[in-house]
Amino acid sequence: MKHQKIKGKWYLAGLAVCVLLFGVSLFQVISHYAGAQKAEKEFTELAEIVEQTEDTPEEEPAGEEQEVVSPLERYAELFAMNNDMAGWIRIEDTQINYPVMYTPDNPDYYLKHNFYKESSAYGVPYIAEHCDPMEPSDNVIIYGHHMNNGSMFAGLMNYEGRNFYEQHKIVHFDTLTETAEYEVIAVFKTTVYDDTGFKFYLFSHAETEKEFTDYVERCRELGILSEHVQAEQIPRMIADRVFAVGMMFSSPQERTGN
Repeated sequence: MKHQKIKGKWYLAGLAVCVLLFGVSLFQVISHYAGAQKAEKEFTELAEIVEQTEDTPEEEPAGEEQEVVSPLERYAELFAMNNDMAGWIRIEDTQINYPVMYTPDNPDYYLKHNFYKESSAYGVPYIAEHCDPMEPSDNVIIYGHHMNNGSMFAGLMNYEGRNFYEQHKIVHFDTLTETAEYEVIAVFKTTVYDDTGFKFYLFSHAETEKEFTDYVERCRELGILSEHVQAEQIPRMIADRVFAVGMMFSSPQERTGN
């Protein structure tokens, strides 16, 4: 009888542990999906603010040419909401349509915070601290998460396919003062924080023209897909500035360069 009571207590204890673990797991799943929906809603609302500004220019008298809305006006409302904002990135046929942040004094702040500076696993795309989006530096590097639901920079994985690459060679990246289109000349994967990978994310300012062209050529050499052009053949707007998009994985530590 005593043995049965002890056995019963262990059974109840085990059952309680199972229920507790199930409850914790359920909470994590619910929190994950709630966080995903919250992030999607926030980014959609931010995009709508930008689109509304683009689509509603000031009325001009008949017969006079309408002024195009400048980037500063386009993003003025968002910048007033959060002056860490440095630009906007967009790639057609992906979910990539996000503000881009810049906090050189607190580099990875938006790795785990949303546009409203609240804790978020999704974060917001942000520019590496050693780059300068306004000058600009020779290389502007933007980081973002790879999320399993296809959001954030997960869409960059589409560039592994030749068809997608051929049809989406343009990445739109605006700063607060200018709009710009960048042509994708290379897509590659590399490891980080070890000696085996290409540290593309360390390059921001070229001391010489050769250093710049060597960097471009190295990106092309590593490319899963790449355009067979020399650095000096890149259009002047692009050659003045390289644009790299880094995608962060939880494990292994890997970034995709684009």
